[in-house]
Amino acid sequence: MRLSRNTVRQPSASTSLGHLRGGRKRGRKRRFFIRTVLVCADLAAFALAMTLTSRPSWKIFVVLLLILVLFHAGGLYRPRLSLSVLDDVPDILGRSLAAGALAMVLGGLNDGTAGLARLVTCALFGVLCIVGRAVAYGLIREARRRGRLRQRALILGAGSVSGELAANLAAHPEYGLIPKGMLDDDPLLDQQERPVPLLGGYEALTDVVLEHRVDLVIVTFGSVRESEIVHLLRACDRLACEILFVPRLFEVHAVTKDTEVLWGMPVVRMRRAPFRTRAWSVKRASDIFISSSLLLALAPVLLLCTLMSLWETRSVVFRQTRVGLDGRPFTLLKFCSMRPAEESEANTHWNIGEDERLGPFGKVLRRTSLDELPQLWNVLRGDMSLVGPRPERPFFVDEFTRQYPWYFARHRVPVGLTGWAQVHGLRGDTSIEDRARFDNFYIENWSMWGDLKILLRTASQVLRAAGR
Repeated sequence: MRLSRNTVRQPSASTSLGHLRGGRKRGRKRRFFIRTVLVCADLAAFALAMTLTSRPSWKIFVVLLLILVLFHAGGLYRPRLSLSVLDDVPDILGRSLAAGALAMVLGGLNDGTAGLARLVTCALFGVLCIVGRAVAYGLIREARRRGRLRQRALILGAGSVSGELAANLAAHPEYGLIPKGMLDDDPLLDQQERPVPLLGGYEALTDVVLEHRVDLVIVTFGSVRESEIVHLLRACDRLACEILFVPRLFEVHAVTKDTEVLWGMPVVRMRRAPFRTRAWSVKRASDIFISSSLLLALAPVLLLCTLMSLWETRSVVFRQTRVGLDGRPFTLLKFCSMRPAEESEANTHWNIGEDERLGPFGKVLRRTSLDELPQLWNVLRGDMSLVGPRPERPFFVDEFTRQYPWYFARHRVPVGLTGWAQVHGLRGDTSIEDRARFDNFYIENWSMWGDLKILLRTASQVLRAAGR
């Protein structure tokens, strides 16, 4: 991964796994403590409100469940750096009353006085919750001052904004951030002006994150261009650190729920890489279920393709080395659609869509994409996913990475049988730059619904014989 004249080192799998486990363990402890304190404060407020306004019953506990769900959906249990109960008052009161109103609706019109009593309970809970939250936030801030919930922070950039931010974090431990140092190739601040040490240039990012066990990377303004910051941040995808960044024109930046305010300076929390979220495990489970189901359901088609490939090419399965997750090679399987070529030709010849050696059945296989059905076994085995960047041969991966430095970022996730680029017609002899851009867009914006849309569009193209 190139960055100007420097190279950002990608951590090895074992090194990044060790850091990831350690970082996740520390992160889980912090989040568990904060959420436990907040939930306990809310439960205490609800218990007091219930005691003063109603009797215990299964319906009142349904109200409590509604409140907890609405509070969670509103982000009132998410760990935050800047805690202010006044900022949360509208959400607390609004969601408390919404839970009471919803309980009345669910209870029906014949609930009468009991339903109104539960609404009063929710209203009183909202008031008591504000008091309880004020106490809970105070406890969290005190725990941070004492070092129990502190996070190690690394600042990218060594300009005036970076210096101001580092000084503020050091002076206000209630945010729970310890600035460990800065990174910049050409720092604007002199050594005497830096509140924290300069730990190297941008190329040292992964080394510094690993060595200092950094929990949080804050991106400010430095000597590197904004377009190159993207490659820097992708180098952190395999590490446990979270990423914040100071927005351009931050002086006029509107504060939203995604914004933290650190002593008057807004910073925006980046969305976690999708493959670091729990939802990613659902993707793998769906891959296993769908690929195994399709292998069983399409057994007659697979048998027919096997017989026809054997008859036309004297071979059944074509094996080829492709590059998968994290640049690791694997053996991709396809039905043989033409007479086998020399291995060197297969590894370095770009497009064989119009090869004269393709027989009638081979053309059908390619046009309908039936030649790719054996890759369902690759998916089941874990070499691939149903949806992801298209796997390429090592020779071309090296070539394309030299031409387009962001190309290799496609390998942050498992490669796929189909993908965002393919359903937009980017297959065969099409722009590699466009493919890389579409694939990286897919990775940054992944969702299970997005995968389903790609699979449906792929099925539509197969039915229309839109293959090669």
